[in-house]
Amino acid sequence: MAHDSPHGPPPAYDAIVVAGGGARRLGGADKPALTVGGRALLDRVLAACRDAATTVVVGPRRPAYRPVVRVREDPPGGGPLAALDAGLRHTGRDTVLVLSADVPFLRRSTVRELLDVRDGDDGTVAVLGDRDQPLVAAYRAEPLRRELALLRTEYDRLGGLPLRLLLPGLRLRRTAAADAADCDTWEDVAAARARIREHDHVLDEWTEAVKAELGIDLDVDVDELLAVARDAAHGVARPAAPLTTFLVGYAAGRRGDASPETVSELARKAAELAKRWEAETDAG
Repeated sequence: MAHDSPHGPPPAYDAIVVAGGGARRLGGADKPALTVGGRALLDRVLAACRDAATTVVVGPRRPAYRPVVRVREDPPGGGPLAALDAGLRHTGRDTVLVLSADVPFLRRSTVRELLDVRDGDDGTVAVLGDRDQPLVAAYRAEPLRRELALLRTEYDRLGGLPLRLLLPGLRLRRTAAADAADCDTWEDVAAARARIREHDHVLDEWTEAVKAELGIDLDVDVDELLAVARDAAHGVARPAAPLTTFLVGYAAGRRGDASPETVSELARKAAELAKRWEAETDAG
């Protein structure tokens, strides 16, 4: 099972999460608060940008699993351009990641790709199929502010203007991102809830949900821990599997260094012990 684990320090950036809108296609439901896999859509997006220096959530006040700056667009419900303008007023980094609050499966590797803004470009935008996703993108802050100011001057407002007006004045690199799909309808929500229970996704999704619930920020190698559990179950006894994985985590916490490298080291030690145990049993 592949595990999404970006490498190296993240580039310095701020994040703006657009969490307003009337969700008319959802009958007026509070879309960012809807859950997929027991986690609010907003929280799932916040997890994808958890290494942002500052995260600004634009929209009505809602609970969030981590600290954020909360602001409202002017006027409230004024649309994505007004939301971007409000969010930018609370950022200070040269690069700003912009995300919609209804993208449940956005990977951190895609966030890294978006943040790779090349020389001569004003940003990177995700493309889903043949459509640009300007609310799954990273922009240089100054060109973004410039274009918003120009639109305000031209139309005497930002509220109610379509988002497509923003892109023509920006030089953007485009990158395909299948995980940029959003949840606009109840059918989309139902499909997302079904997807997390599929065999290829369920363990990664459950791991991410538990980490968020317990306040753990650790890249876990699921394959490695499952291998330890398998060795313990096969070489010792079936109940040894969950007990061994618990002890690996507890040992990492006791060290005060619960890094992926530490967990891997401890998992290898436990796996080797299980194999030695099994070898003795076979010899006996």
